[in-house]
Amino acid sequence: MLESRLPQTGEVRVRVRCCTICGSDLHTYQGHRSTPTPTVLGHEILGEVESLGPGEPVTDHAGEPLRIGDRVTWSIAASCGACFFCACDAPQKCESLFKYGHESLDSQRPLSGGLAEHCLLAPGTTIVRLPEALSDHVACPVNCATATVAGAMRLGGVAAHQTVLVQGLGMLGLTAAAMARSLGADRVIGCDIDADRLALARRFGVTDPVNVATGSQGLQSTVNRLTAGRGVDVAIELSGSIEAMRSGIDLLRISGTYVWVGAVFKTPLLTVNPEMIVRRMLTIRGLHNYTPRDLVAAVDFLASQHHQYPFEHLVEGPWALDQAGAALEFALSGRPLRVAVRPQPETNSRVEPPRPDSPEPRR
Repeated sequence: MLESRLPQTGEVRVRVRCCTICGSDLHTYQGHRSTPTPTVLGHEILGEVESLGPGEPVTDHAGEPLRIGDRVTWSIAASCGACFFCACDAPQKCESLFKYGHESLDSQRPLSGGLAEHCLLAPGTTIVRLPEALSDHVACPVNCATATVAGAMRLGGVAAHQTVLVQGLGMLGLTAAAMARSLGADRVIGCDIDADRLALARRFGVTDPVNVATGSQGLQSTVNRLTAGRGVDVAIELSGSIEAMRSGIDLLRISGTYVWVGAVFKTPLLTVNPEMIVRRMLTIRGLHNYTPRDLVAAVDFLASQHHQYPFEHLVEGPWALDQAGAALEFALSGRPLRVAVRPQPETNSRVEPPRPDSPEPRR
């Protein structure tokens, strides 16, 4: 049986401790995203090393041998390290990419999702030990949401004394605000159409929350006021909204940088004026997933900043594994930022209600 398959050379069998439900899981669950079947959903996962394959020791990202019982997270995908795209520093586009929580199950790569008791890690997976100080709920989104944000910070060149615009204040947006502040940004302007997200935003480093439910005029005024009309140094787009991207280009200063992350689904075409891009010397970067160094940076960020920002409050639950369907339905109806599923019975005997002590976070 696939569930009992032992790890082969270079593989690691992990006992799943926690899996958080990401937006892409919900898209697949609703039929809005095509995924091979049969499959096991869930790619925001952490767990404990249960067994290791024979042969040369399997090592973590730092080259240290893994040991039974290590609590670890791992890259959202395994890459070969030798193909054209791996050589071009784009391992997330590897020609033989294997992506956790998005693959069909077979005897070669079974147990590849987080909504299960075990996950079998393939060779080419970046594995990172987790500090004891990080709770499972804080650490679980690190290998998707947090690492993607770390990649966006890297591409955007976010640095001290900058003014940064974050468009979309879901899990990634709140994380982006906190990470920008941790990198020394003087101001973080955060915009969304959701009042609850905006109420939560200041707790994650947003200095200037702006509601754009009725348009971008207020955002334009805020940017002009805070930057003496120059525009922001860096903008990070996380909503996937064409309207947000269109307005964001106009909010950049001369030689500013814009990182697009949110458009991971089909969108209408966006018309851009080439002369304006050239004369204003703008840089527009796209990011899909991340590189191994972004995962390491994400873990380091949470390790140093988890006391500063209430990441624990962004994850509802836990739900038991046999309640995974209910957890998915709650994620759709209650719209929390994240829902946790814990496969091990001793850690998930009940479902915790949403916390009343803070505005209900949303996805």
